[in-house]
Amino acid sequence: MAATKQLMDYAVDEAVDLFVLLKSADVRMAKNGKQYIALIFEDRSGEISGKYWDASEEDVKNYVSGQVVHLQGKRENYQTHPQIKIFHLRLAKPGEPTDPEMFIEQAPMDRAAMEDYINQTIFEITQPTWNRLVRKLLGEYQDQFFTFPAAKSNHHAFKGGLAFHTISILKLAHSVVKQYPDLNAPLLFAGAILHDLGKTIELSGPQSTTYTLAGNLIGHIVLIDGELVRACDPLKLDPQAEDVLLLRHMILSHHGLLEYGSPVRPALREADVLHQLDELDASIMMLDTVVDHTEPGEFSERVFALDGRRFYRPTTDAPEKKQD
Repeated sequence: MAATKQLMDYAVDEAVDLFVLLKSADVRMAKNGKQYIALIFEDRSGEISGKYWDASEEDVKNYVSGQVVHLQGKRENYQTHPQIKIFHLRLAKPGEPTDPEMFIEQAPMDRAAMEDYINQTIFEITQPTWNRLVRKLLGEYQDQFFTFPAAKSNHHAFKGGLAFHTISILKLAHSVVKQYPDLNAPLLFAGAILHDLGKTIELSGPQSTTYTLAGNLIGHIVLIDGELVRACDPLKLDPQAEDVLLLRHMILSHHGLLEYGSPVRPALREADVLHQLDELDASIMMLDTVVDHTEPGEFSERVFALDGRRFYRPTTDAPEKKQD
Protein backbone atom coordinates (compact mmCIF):
# COMPACT_ATOMS: atom_id res chain seq x y z
CA MET A 1 0.00 0.00 0.00
CA ALA A 2 1.41 3.37 -1.04
CA ALA A 3 2.23 5.87 1.68
CA THR A 4 -0.18 8.77 2.08
CA LYS A 5 1.06 11.87 0.31
CA GLN A 6 2.01 14.74 2.61
CA LEU A 7 2.06 18.50 2.21
CA MET A 8 5.68 18.87 1.11
CA ASP A 9 5.47 15.93 -1.33
CA TYR A 10 3.49 17.92 -3.86
CA ALA A 11 5.36 19.46 -6.80
CA VAL A 12 4.76 22.94 -8.23
CA ASP A 13 1.50 23.06 -10.24
CA GLU A 14 0.37 19.73 -8.81
CA ALA A 15 -3.17 19.41 -7.47
CA VAL A 16 -3.30 19.17 -3.66
CA ASP A 17 -5.90 17.07 -1.86
CA LEU A 18 -5.28 16.15 1.80
CA PHE A 19 -6.01 16.80 5.47
CA VAL A 20 -3.73 19.33 7.18
CA LEU A 21 -3.52 21.32 10.41
CA LEU A 22 -4.00 25.07 10.50
CA LYS A 23 -0.81 26.20 12.24
CA SER A 24 -1.90 29.82 12.11
CA ALA A 25 -4.82 31.84 10.75
CA ASP A 26 -4.49 35.64 10.64
CA VAL A 27 -7.39 37.79 9.44
CA ARG A 28 -6.23 40.62 7.17
CA MET A 29 -7.71 43.22 4.83
CA ALA A 30 -7.11 43.14 1.07
CA LYS A 31 -6.64 46.27 -1.05
CA ASN A 32 -10.24 45.95 -2.26
CA GLY A 33 -11.45 46.30 1.33
CA LYS A 34 -12.49 42.66 1.70
CA GLN A 35 -11.09 40.51 4.47
CA TYR A 36 -9.08 37.37 3.89
CA ILE A 37 -7.33 34.81 6.09
CA ALA A 38 -3.57 34.31 5.81
CA LEU A 39 -3.17 30.62 6.62
CA ILE A 40 -0.21 28.39 7.32
CA PHE A 41 -0.93 24.72 6.66
CA GLU A 42 1.11 22.10 8.51
CA ASP A 43 1.68 18.38 8.64
CA ARG A 44 4.64 16.25 9.67
CA SER A 45 6.44 17.00 6.39
CA GLY A 46 6.54 20.78 6.92
CA GLU A 47 4.42 23.88 6.37
CA ILE A 48 3.15 26.00 3.45
CA SER A 49 1.16 29.23 3.41
CA GLY A 50 -2.07 29.99 1.60
CA LYS A 51 -4.64 32.80 1.39
CA TYR A 52 -8.35 32.26 1.84
CA TRP A 53 -9.87 35.18 -0.07
CA ASP A 54 -13.19 36.94 0.59
CA ALA A 55 -13.55 35.30 3.99
CA SER A 56 -16.97 35.56 5.63
CA GLU A 57 -17.47 35.97 9.36
CA GLU A 58 -18.37 32.27 9.46
CA ASP A 59 -15.06 31.42 7.74
CA VAL A 60 -13.16 33.53 10.26
CA LYS A 61 -14.92 31.70 13.09
CA ASN A 62 -14.24 28.24 11.64
CA TYR A 63 -10.71 28.52 10.27
CA VAL A 64 -8.60 29.16 13.35
CA SER A 65 -5.24 27.81 14.43
CA GLY A 66 -5.36 24.27 15.78
CA GLN A 67 -8.18 23.10 13.48
CA VAL A 68 -7.74 20.15 11.12
CA VAL A 69 -9.09 20.91 7.64
CA HIS A 70 -9.50 19.18 4.31
CA LEU A 71 -7.60 21.18 1.70
CA GLN A 72 -7.99 21.08 -2.06
CA GLY A 73 -5.89 23.36 -4.22
CA LYS A 74 -2.68 23.64 -6.21
CA ARG A 75 0.96 24.01 -5.15
CA GLU A 76 2.47 27.21 -6.52
CA ASN A 77 5.50 29.42 -6.01
CA TYR A 78 5.17 33.12 -5.21
CA GLN A 79 8.43 35.12 -5.32
CA THR A 80 10.32 31.82 -4.82
CA HIS A 81 8.21 30.93 -1.76
CA PRO A 82 5.90 27.89 -1.90
CA GLN A 83 2.21 28.47 -1.34
CA ILE A 84 -1.11 26.74 -1.90
CA LYS A 85 -3.75 28.26 -4.16
CA ILE A 86 -6.92 27.22 -2.33
CA PHE A 87 -9.79 25.79 -4.39
CA HIS A 88 -11.82 24.37 -1.51
CA LEU A 89 -11.44 24.26 2.24
CA ARG A 90 -13.59 22.69 4.95
CA LEU A 91 -13.28 21.52 8.54
CA ALA A 92 -12.59 17.83 9.11
CA LYS A 93 -15.73 15.82 9.95
CA PRO A 94 -16.28 13.13 12.60
CA GLY A 95 -14.72 9.91 11.37
CA GLU A 96 -12.01 11.82 9.49
CA PRO A 97 -8.58 12.77 10.92
CA THR A 98 -9.27 15.41 13.58
CA ASP A 99 -6.41 15.01 16.09
CA PRO A 100 -3.93 17.91 15.68
CA GLU A 101 -1.17 15.72 17.16
CA MET A 102 -1.24 13.63 13.95
CA PHE A 103 -0.06 16.65 11.93
CA ILE A 104 2.60 18.20 14.18
CA GLU A 105 6.16 17.70 12.99
CA GLN A 106 8.27 15.74 15.48
CA ALA A 107 11.93 15.80 16.47
CA PRO A 108 13.97 13.09 14.69
CA MET A 109 14.96 11.68 18.10
CA ASP A 110 12.50 10.23 20.59
CA ARG A 111 12.02 11.75 24.02
CA ALA A 112 13.59 8.87 25.95
CA ALA A 113 16.80 9.12 23.92
CA MET A 114 16.90 12.91 24.36
CA GLU A 115 16.36 12.63 28.11
CA ASP A 116 19.16 10.06 28.35
CA TYR A 117 21.63 12.27 26.45
CA ILE A 118 20.84 15.32 28.58
CA ASN A 119 21.11 13.34 31.83
CA GLN A 120 24.44 11.84 30.81
CA THR A 121 25.78 15.30 29.98
CA ILE A 122 24.66 16.70 33.33
CA PHE A 123 27.02 14.20 35.00
CA GLU A 124 29.84 15.91 33.08
CA ILE A 125 28.99 19.28 34.67
CA THR A 126 31.35 18.68 37.57
CA GLN A 127 31.29 22.25 38.96
CA PRO A 128 28.75 22.04 41.84
CA THR A 129 27.03 25.41 41.39
CA TRP A 130 26.42 24.94 37.67
CA ASN A 131 25.29 21.35 38.16
CA ARG A 132 22.78 22.33 40.85
CA LEU A 133 21.36 25.21 38.80
CA VAL A 134 20.98 23.08 35.68
CA ARG A 135 19.24 20.32 37.63
CA LYS A 136 16.98 22.80 39.42
CA LEU A 137 15.83 24.63 36.30
CA LEU A 138 15.49 21.53 34.12
CA GLY A 139 13.47 19.90 36.87
CA GLU A 140 11.03 22.82 36.87
CA TYR A 141 10.64 22.94 33.08
CA GLN A 142 11.23 19.28 32.23
CA ASP A 143 8.07 18.54 30.25
CA GLN A 144 8.19 21.81 28.32
CA PHE A 145 11.89 21.40 27.54
CA PHE A 146 11.35 18.03 25.87
CA THR A 147 8.14 18.94 23.97
CA PHE A 148 8.44 22.62 22.98
CA PRO A 149 9.83 23.78 19.64
CA ALA A 150 12.98 25.93 19.56
CA ALA A 151 11.19 28.65 17.56
CA LYS A 152 7.83 29.64 16.11
CA SER A 153 9.34 29.30 12.64
CA ASN A 154 12.76 28.92 11.01
CA HIS A 155 14.95 26.41 12.85
CA HIS A 156 13.78 23.44 14.94
CA ALA A 157 10.16 24.66 14.79
CA PHE A 158 8.73 21.23 15.65
CA LYS A 159 7.65 19.28 18.70
CA GLY A 160 10.74 18.43 20.74
CA GLY A 161 12.78 20.91 18.73
CA LEU A 162 14.06 22.75 21.81
CA ALA A 163 15.65 19.65 23.35
CA PHE A 164 16.87 18.40 19.96
CA HIS A 165 18.53 21.76 19.20
CA THR A 166 20.15 21.72 22.65
CA ILE A 167 21.46 18.19 22.11
CA SER A 168 22.82 19.11 18.68
CA ILE A 169 24.80 21.93 20.29
CA LEU A 170 26.00 19.61 23.06
CA LYS A 171 27.26 17.10 20.49
CA LEU A 172 29.19 19.88 18.77
CA ALA A 173 30.45 21.10 22.15
CA HIS A 174 31.77 17.64 23.04
CA SER A 175 33.79 17.63 19.81
CA VAL A 176 35.08 21.16 20.38
CA VAL A 177 36.35 20.48 23.90
CA LYS A 178 38.24 17.42 22.62
CA GLN A 179 39.93 19.64 20.02
CA TYR A 180 40.50 22.49 22.50
CA PRO A 181 40.97 20.90 25.96
CA ASP A 182 41.71 24.25 27.65
CA LEU A 183 38.05 25.21 27.31
CA ASN A 184 35.96 24.93 30.46
CA ALA A 185 33.78 21.98 29.42
CA PRO A 186 31.38 22.05 32.43
CA LEU A 187 30.67 25.75 31.80
CA LEU A 188 30.11 25.18 28.07
CA PHE A 189 27.78 22.23 28.71
CA ALA A 190 25.82 24.05 31.41
CA GLY A 191 25.45 27.13 29.21
CA ALA A 192 24.33 25.01 26.25
CA ILE A 193 21.64 23.25 28.27
CA LEU A 194 20.22 26.48 29.72
CA HIS A 195 20.77 28.93 26.84
CA ASP A 196 17.31 28.51 25.27
CA LEU A 197 15.36 27.22 28.27
CA GLY A 198 13.58 30.59 28.41
CA LYS A 199 11.68 29.54 25.28
CA THR A 200 9.51 27.40 27.55
CA ILE A 201 8.16 30.75 28.80
CA GLU A 202 8.53 32.74 25.58
CA LEU A 203 6.51 30.31 23.42
CA SER A 204 3.03 28.86 23.90
CA GLY A 205 3.85 25.22 23.11
CA PRO A 206 4.29 22.78 20.21
CA GLN A 207 0.80 23.18 18.70
CA SER A 208 -0.04 26.39 16.79
CA THR A 209 2.98 28.02 18.38
CA THR A 210 2.73 31.71 19.23
CA TYR A 211 4.66 34.12 21.44
CA THR A 212 3.34 34.61 24.95
CA LEU A 213 2.93 38.08 26.45
CA ALA A 214 6.16 37.59 28.40
CA GLY A 215 7.84 36.35 25.22
CA ASN A 216 6.83 39.45 23.29
CA LEU A 217 7.63 41.93 26.05
CA ILE A 218 10.78 40.42 27.53
CA GLY A 219 12.18 37.58 25.40
CA HIS A 220 13.67 34.21 26.27
CA ILE A 221 17.19 35.40 27.11
CA VAL A 222 16.16 37.77 29.90
CA LEU A 223 13.37 35.43 31.03
CA ILE A 224 15.72 32.53 31.77
CA ASP A 225 18.27 34.83 33.41
CA GLY A 226 15.51 35.90 35.78
CA GLU A 227 14.62 32.27 36.45
CA LEU A 228 18.27 31.46 37.14
CA VAL A 229 18.55 34.30 39.65
CA ARG A 230 15.32 33.16 41.29
CA ALA A 231 16.64 29.55 41.52
CA CYS A 232 19.66 30.77 43.49
CA ASP A 233 17.55 31.54 46.56
CA PRO A 234 16.33 28.01 47.45
CA LEU A 235 19.78 26.66 46.56
CA LYS A 236 21.39 29.23 48.89
CA LEU A 237 23.58 30.58 46.09
CA ASP A 238 24.66 34.19 45.59
CA PRO A 239 23.56 35.40 42.11
CA GLN A 240 26.47 37.88 42.20
CA ALA A 241 29.11 35.21 42.93
CA GLU A 242 31.61 34.72 40.10
CA ASP A 243 30.57 31.16 39.23
CA VAL A 244 26.91 32.19 38.93
CA LEU A 245 27.82 35.29 36.92
CA LEU A 246 29.82 33.16 34.48
CA LEU A 247 26.81 30.95 33.78
CA ARG A 248 24.49 33.96 33.52
CA HIS A 249 26.89 35.51 31.02
CA MET A 250 26.78 32.35 28.88
CA ILE A 251 23.01 32.76 28.57
CA LEU A 252 22.88 36.54 28.22
CA SER A 253 25.49 36.68 25.44
CA HIS A 254 24.56 33.66 23.31
CA HIS A 255 22.97 35.69 20.48
CA GLY A 256 26.36 37.33 20.02
CA LEU A 257 25.31 40.86 19.08
CA LEU A 258 23.22 43.48 20.83
CA GLU A 259 21.07 43.97 17.74
CA TYR A 260 20.25 40.24 17.79
CA GLY A 261 18.87 40.44 21.33
CA SER A 262 21.83 39.76 23.60
CA PRO A 263 22.15 42.30 26.44
CA VAL A 264 25.92 41.79 26.30
CA ARG A 265 28.41 40.44 23.76
CA PRO A 266 30.42 37.29 24.60
CA ALA A 267 33.32 38.10 26.92
CA LEU A 268 34.37 34.52 27.73
CA ARG A 269 35.93 31.98 25.40
CA GLU A 270 33.18 29.51 26.25
CA ALA A 271 30.47 32.13 25.64
CA ASP A 272 31.83 32.88 22.18
CA VAL A 273 32.02 29.17 21.38
CA LEU A 274 28.40 28.69 22.52
CA HIS A 275 27.27 31.57 20.32
CA GLN A 276 29.04 30.13 17.28
CA LEU A 277 27.74 26.59 17.87
CA ASP A 278 24.21 27.96 18.29
CA GLU A 279 24.51 29.83 14.98
CA LEU A 280 25.97 26.78 13.23
CA ASP A 281 23.26 24.40 14.33
CA ALA A 282 20.43 26.82 13.56
CA SER A 283 21.87 27.60 10.11
CA ILE A 284 22.34 23.95 9.17
CA MET A 285 18.81 23.09 10.25
CA MET A 286 17.37 25.93 8.13
CA LEU A 287 19.52 24.87 5.17
CA ASP A 288 18.52 21.21 5.54
CA THR A 289 14.85 22.17 5.53
CA VAL A 290 14.97 24.46 2.52
CA VAL A 291 17.33 22.32 0.42
CA ASP A 292 15.38 19.13 1.14
CA HIS A 293 12.33 20.88 -0.32
CA THR A 294 14.19 22.00 -3.45
CA GLU A 295 14.45 19.99 -6.66
CA PRO A 296 17.99 18.90 -7.68
CA GLY A 297 19.46 21.40 -10.13
CA GLU A 298 17.31 24.25 -8.78
CA PHE A 299 17.77 27.12 -6.32
CA SER A 300 15.73 27.20 -3.12
CA GLU A 301 13.32 29.86 -1.98
CA ARG A 302 14.92 32.84 -0.27
CA VAL A 303 15.82 32.22 3.36
CA PHE A 304 14.99 35.42 5.24
CA ALA A 305 16.99 34.43 8.34
CA LEU A 306 20.10 33.88 6.19
CA ASP A 307 20.17 37.34 4.58
CA GLY A 308 17.54 36.41 2.02
CA ARG A 309 19.93 34.12 0.16
CA ARG A 310 18.85 31.26 -2.11
CA PHE A 311 20.72 27.96 -2.00
CA TYR A 312 21.45 25.57 -4.85
CA ARG A 313 20.72 21.85 -4.59
CA PRO A 314 23.30 19.99 -6.69
CA THR A 315 22.31 17.16 -8.99
CA THR A 316 25.30 15.24 -7.65
CA ASP A 317 24.15 12.66 -5.13
CA ALA A 318 24.85 13.64 -1.54
CA PRO A 319 25.90 11.02 1.02
CA GLU A 320 23.01 9.41 2.85
CA LYS A 321 22.21 10.89 6.25
CA LYS A 322 23.29 8.73 9.17
CA GLN A 323 20.76 8.01 11.88
CA ASP A 324 21.66 8.41 15.54
